[in-house]
Amino acid sequence: MLELAKPITWFPPMWAFGCGVIASGQPIGGMGLLLAAGILLTGPLVCGTSQMVNDWFDRHVDAINEPDRPIPSGRIAGSWGLWLAIAGSLLSLALASAMGPVVTLATVAALALAWAYSAPPVRLKTSGWWGPLAVGLSYESLTWFTGSAIMLGTVPPADVCAVLLLYGIGAWGIMTLNDFKAVEGDRVMGVRSLPAMLGTRAAVLAACVAMAAAQVGVIAVLVAADLPRTAATVGLSLLLQFFCMARLARDPRRFAPWYNATGVSLYVLGMVAAAVGLGSVR
Repeated sequence: MLELAKPITWFPPMWAFGCGVIASGQPIGGMGLLLAAGILLTGPLVCGTSQMVNDWFDRHVDAINEPDRPIPSGRIAGSWGLWLAIAGSLLSLALASAMGPVVTLATVAALALAWAYSAPPVRLKTSGWWGPLAVGLSYESLTWFTGSAIMLGTVPPADVCAVLLLYGIGAWGIMTLNDFKAVEGDRVMGVRSLPAMLGTRAAVLAACVAMAAAQVGVIAVLVAADLPRTAATVGLSLLLQFFCMARLARDPRRFAPWYNATGVSLYVLGMVAAAVGLGSVR
């Protein structure tokens, strides 16, 4: 069950949740229990549930690409994968409802995207355009929103919402890079991931443009918020990413894992810098 929930995938939403907490600018003293609940909600519950949903509805593709996963290998047999996904969704909603209406709405949106991403008839996963966007908005934007909302007790300010939305849109490029490892299986099963549709080079160019354009937008918001030093820090992170992107473009399938360890790390460090800057003006 733990393998099905993929704990390694919990880090990005928990990181974005932390960015939301920082961007709120509020002291965390006395908030330990609530913050622990928020981390549990965004990581093991909502993200873990999304992985269960994905593996259940993607079990036929995984039988080609990754047959050793828990469901196609038979280690989680019958319909247990589906029932676990349903249970995770209900537990997520129960915890979110105890944390206020704003967090509840964000959780409903995240779960709706998780099911729409994998489950028919919507199955956003089959689109190389809408699928990665749904994941980016769930992993980055909604979790950042949740962190700020918990600390503020309401909807975050406009500049915070603009930055978290841009980082979620930019994560479309990160999610697109994850599709490079399954090109053959996607083509066989008719999954229209961007690498399967356009080829690896065109797909990597689109991913890099998305990541860079989103960060340019973040820099513009920070400048408008009178945070020039923070904007410069994010700009430096983006400049370093350009060097990583140049290497990635030479051989996308070979260097995609390397880029996830370098360029994506710079991306998320820029998120922290933006969060610190936004929190300093609250």
